[in-house]
Amino acid sequence: GDLDKVVNLLLSISGRLARVETALGSLGPHAPAEDKMALREKQRLLVAQLEDAKELKEHVGRREEAVGAMVARYLPAEHLQDYQHFIKMKSALITEQRELEEKIKLGQEQLLCLRESL
Repeated sequence: GDLDKVVNLLLSISGRLARVETALGSLGPHAPAEDKMALREKQRLLVAQLEDAKELKEHVGRREEAVGAMVARYLPAEHLQDYQHFIKMKSALITEQRELEEKIKLGQEQLLCLRESL
């Protein structure tokens, strides 16, 4: 459960950071300085949150290793391999799901912009 939460947190912060950086990049030279400063402040906060989330993931990873060692003592080799595969796939699938959700959201935003421009 913690792994799910941490992976989702990392992906959420990364997505928000990417959107802020895109917004910063799309600001023209005549954009108000207040807008630029606000986006840079958001970017700074998101970078700090991302670093914190990475540390949290490392902590969860260490705890996962400790749990894996305990599980290894009680499970036969075949079940242990299944458990390890499940843990690896779960994280990868959460990441893939989130990336697909972000792509869908981006596509919807682009479609909306296209419709508005017509």
